Amino acid sequence: MFWRLVFQLLRGSRARLTVAILALVSGAAVISGLLNLDFGVEYQLTQQFRTLGANIVIAPRAAPSLPESGPSNPALMNEAELSQVQANIPPRTPYSPFTYVVARAEGNPVVAVGAWLDQLQALNPTWKMEGNWVASRDDSAACLIGRNASRQLHLATGSALRVQYLNQTAECRVSGILDAGAADDNQVFMNLRALQSLAGLGGKVSLVQLSVNGGPAAAATAASQLTNALPEVEVRPIREVTDAEGHLLGRIRLLIVSMIVLILILTALCVLATMAALAMERRADVGLMKALGGSIGRIAGIFIAEVGVLGALGGIIGAALGAGLSYWMGLRVFEAAIPPRWEVFPITVLTMTVVAMAGALPLRALGAVKPASILRGE
Repeated sequence: MFWRLVFQLLRGSRARLTVAILALVSGAAVISGLLNLDFGVEYQLTQQFRTLGANIVIAPRAAPSLPESGPSNPALMNEAELSQVQANIPPRTPYSPFTYVVARAEGNPVVAVGAWLDQLQALNPTWKMEGNWVASRDDSAACLIGRNASRQLHLATGSALRVQYLNQTAECRVSGILDAGAADDNQVFMNLRALQSLAGLGGKVSLVQLSVNGGPAAAATAASQLTNALPEVEVRPIREVTDAEGHLLGRIRLLIVSMIVLILILTALCVLATMAALAMERRADVGLMKALGGSIGRIAGIFIAEVGVLGALGGIIGAALGAGLSYWMGLRVFEAAIPPRWEVFPITVLTMTVVAMAGALPLRALGAVKPASILRGE
């Protein structure tokens, strides 16, 4: 009987309750979409910032320099010191050691860089490539060259490149021409072992670059672990990247929270207005229930259940619509879909039920209705 009365009340006030359910569904859809966006924004933002390149650098205590006159250079690290890098970073983290020397190519001075060529694309995803990336770090016959250096040396993909350092010479084939939009456009990237052999720097590197996923906290954690594992070198996050990422993430989340609070307030006010009108309409129903012996607690329970059903129904429909909304927002903002999170569904339903309950405060006035006055038609 209890639920039968509840559904009769829902059917009897369809016009006014339609306004309330529309407000609840709209609010739930926006809140669900924003919550999904909040859960997914860190990953998407991190992916966007990873396109900026490395966010951690491992370097010697002394500032690295470019050897020009010989292999004796204290500002270089031994590769043996870096054996703990892989064990102290998240799996599948792109990283590569780099060795820099000033060499000569075709009679022109050029910065020659030794690196793990198979990691360059992962470390610098925004670099444009004319030709092919080098797929194996053991391929010593292939090299990459910046666009400015290729113009200066009149080289194209497939050309042979001869690099000279002091009395040593190395040859490689240009696999691709880089367009980085930075100083890298003036450099030649060679196999690490090939450059170390050319410069007589066996086992020596200038620095190591890492691109750690997971946001500023993950980068700081990785940097701390690397600092403890490698006390002889300097591990430092690239502050311009990590700080900008953290500040932007904080501002986006503040905006999302502010929007959620505003939507909740507006939804509650809309439900409040609707319930105030219903309270005036249902004075006669409440008076008749009291006259028939219904307790105020029982009567209030009927109306609270009605509001709870409205809130739950609005939350369920809105949560489903919000999943599609977050998917669309992800495509528009990050050009990548943000999948719905299962935990958002119960949060949205519970939140809208609470909002509906808060908006039902005018129904408390029904407790003051006197059956005698209602039966006399007053």
